[in-house]
Amino acid sequence: MGELSRRTARSASAVILMAAVLLSACSANNNDLAAVPAAGVATTSTDSASGSPFPDAAPPSKASEDPFNPFSTTPASSIGGREVIQNPTTAEIMAPGPLPEMTLGRPDAPVTVVQYASLTCPHCRAFHKSTFPEFERTYIKTGKVRFIMREFPIGKQSGNATIALRCAPPNKYFELYGKFMDQQTAWVSQEVRLEPIFAVAKQVGMTQSQFDSCLKNQAMIDGLKWVKERGRTLGIIGTPMFFIGGKLVKKTLTMAEMRELIDPLLAAPQAAVAN
Repeated sequence: MGELSRRTARSASAVILMAAVLLSACSANNNDLAAVPAAGVATTSTDSASGSPFPDAAPPSKASEDPFNPFSTTPASSIGGREVIQNPTTAEIMAPGPLPEMTLGRPDAPVTVVQYASLTCPHCRAFHKSTFPEFERTYIKTGKVRFIMREFPIGKQSGNATIALRCAPPNKYFELYGKFMDQQTAWVSQEVRLEPIFAVAKQVGMTQSQFDSCLKNQAMIDGLKWVKERGRTLGIIGTPMFFIGGKLVKKTLTMAEMRELIDPLLAAPQAAVAN
């Protein structure tokens, strides 16, 4: 094999590996990115083995040894040994946690949309790039929708980035979220690499000392664990997933699909969820 052929093969392998890393980051049961096969097929593992900020509370069940589909519509009575609330009420969806909700839009908007996202998930990036700008213009900025972002980090690199995201000033949260999404391929990796995460965080004014202190903030980490574990209890099994009008939607939504879900709620006598 000539040098050019070897370079081409190495480049192709790197692209395949990065694709595998990114796609695995949407599967809630595939939390250890080091275990992702080069073929890109999601396998199941927990992130409790080596340094994840967000280890599973219980080991996966026997059934979860099969390839995991984060967008499956098949209801599960339990995920990894934890009880899952079937058809949660508005009160259950909106139960307050130890961290403040990160929101956009009017607090009294007639409809609330809750998104669960992982910073390393390419489907979340696709939604952020393709759907969210128009969704924000059409529904959030017009006062029709209150939008809530909830963190559901999948993998060690995502966990560390999520802690940094929460350490940003509240008025910089969504700006930093967008930067993590836009620059996803620059900082996502199989290994824990803090330098590229900080390279993104400093773009909103975070200093190295703030970043270092942030990663040691156990109260923050515990709060984010609560958010993720509560999401699992509500039936969140991957990202992105949404609660719209109290209904759990397990897919990357297009703008047309957002309209189909939200417009009937706005037209109803009393627009719903979660106010």
